[in-house]
Amino acid sequence: MVLQVERFKLHRSLKKTINAFRHNAKCEVRIDSAFSSVIRHCAQSNRSGQTGTWILPEMVAAYEALHMQGIAHSVETWVDGALVGGLYCVNIGSAVFGESMFSLRSDASKVALAALVSICRQHGVQWIDCQQNTRHLASLGAAEIPRSSFVAHVERARLGPSPEWKFDPLYWGHLLET
Repeated sequence: MVLQVERFKLHRSLKKTINAFRHNAKCEVRIDSAFSSVIRHCAQSNRSGQTGTWILPEMVAAYEALHMQGIAHSVETWVDGALVGGLYCVNIGSAVFGESMFSLRSDASKVALAALVSICRQHGVQWIDCQQNTRHLASLGAAEIPRSSFVAHVERARLGPSPEWKFDPLYWGHLLET
């Protein structure tokens, strides 16, 4: 399942949440400031219909090594100086592979995903690989595609430029003005 960033569905309720978030001085999106905390929260998140996690200590160590190499990144939602949600992803060229997300407050992971979509739009990244086929991701515009299309896209995208891993609040305009 992939999310073509231009097809991201910004539902009215999420748009309202993002507008409130961006106008609150106590709220911010950070990139890569707490990668280890993000992946550990993802590993500890309870998921409906699942027991346990695939994010075992060996996987955490591997992703932390990728983070140290500038390949894995976190998009984090902060409120009052506390990490309340986020996601982590892998980036090779202009290919972005979403790995996992968590939320300690309502919609905190959705805000992080919307921020990632904004970063991708800013830097010409076309798709985010979502890996899992879920109703939630489908409601946000993600869809399954043929494997051959996915492989061809990754082959091209891996040669493209990586996005600059920072978040500027001006990026919200890529979502809110469409």
